[in-house]
Amino acid sequence: MTAWRDSLVRAQGQMAPGVGRGLRWWRRSLLAWLPARWQWALGWSRSRLLLSAQAGQVRLMQETGAMIGPVVDVPLSTSPTALDSLLDARLRTLPRHWLLPASAVLRRPLRLPAAAAERLHDVVRFEIDRQTPFDASQVAFDVRELGVLDDGQLQVELVVVPLQALAQWAQQYGAWSQGLAGLDAVDAAGVPLGVNLLPPAQRQATRDPMRRWNLLLGAASVLLLVLAGLQLLDNRQAATERLRAQVDAAARDARQVAAERQQLQSLVDGAAFLEQQRGRHASSVEIWNELTRLLPDGTYLEKLSIEGNTLQLIGLSREASQLVPLLQVSPLWRKVNLTGVLQADGGAAGRDRFTLTAELQPLPGQGTASIPSTSEGADGATNDTP
Repeated sequence: MTAWRDSLVRAQGQMAPGVGRGLRWWRRSLLAWLPARWQWALGWSRSRLLLSAQAGQVRLMQETGAMIGPVVDVPLSTSPTALDSLLDARLRTLPRHWLLPASAVLRRPLRLPAAAAERLHDVVRFEIDRQTPFDASQVAFDVRELGVLDDGQLQVELVVVPLQALAQWAQQYGAWSQGLAGLDAVDAAGVPLGVNLLPPAQRQATRDPMRRWNLLLGAASVLLLVLAGLQLLDNRQAATERLRAQVDAAARDARQVAAERQQLQSLVDGAAFLEQQRGRHASSVEIWNELTRLLPDGTYLEKLSIEGNTLQLIGLSREASQLVPLLQVSPLWRKVNLTGVLQADGGAAGRDRFTLTAELQPLPGQGTASIPSTSEGADGATNDTP
């Protein structure tokens, strides 16, 4: 039992990272259909304010997805609280992240097994003392996910900054180091890495202003989907009832037409023709009795026709592939063959549609001379089991 449980835990550890990455990819793919401006207006884009010190000024930039645009430049001596008066209401609610220069952080690429994706930070914490000259207690760190390699391993990057350097940074910029949601860094090209090196205790929690609207819209969407599903179900049921009525009416008409055609055929052929044909092979009643005896349970005939010496059966059966050897033993016919291929009916009973042909045997004492082409049989729908 323990081995089975351990195998299940390992399987979950292997599947969970793939499911999480699949959901994130699915969300990014859906958002990619909307323009960046629409994503920003609807509150679906990941936006933040980026702050950096350049030439005695604090430069503010807005990052929305992959787009980064300037907002405003203010002197370094300006109070961070006075910055709110320069921003509109929407920008004031965005989280603020300070950008460190590329030389302020230490980056190390790593390869990790896929099972480490759920506890990536805990796993990488043990790699800090091996990949950097610092201990885990001496640095603030974060991990960048760079993708999945061909062998299934994760390609990640460890980004660390010494706590001593953070203290110097906070002392240098004073009030600007307060009220931040994160501390990021740029690469050699000046592009943000997308990490957060600020210790969790120093991060300012930001409240999403669109959270309430998103919850309301989500609840309304679910309600509308349920109502649409119920309406669709009602429409399908109504359409099914109409189709069933049409099928029943068509079946009645078909049975009536078949009966009238059989009656007309009987009048044309006459009693003499029927008497002559009766002596050449077994009668229809005898053939029905023989089929009733040989056909297995669960077999339904839709059509039985006799043309000359040829017997044709069309129907449904759960043992369609075994019908040829079952019917071959009868002395009333020979050369039993399946015509065409078996076709699944698609119902829950698991029946296959079949078409069988056989050559009727002449009765003892009768010759094998050719018989004029004629038709005797029943062609119509039936639900009786032989």
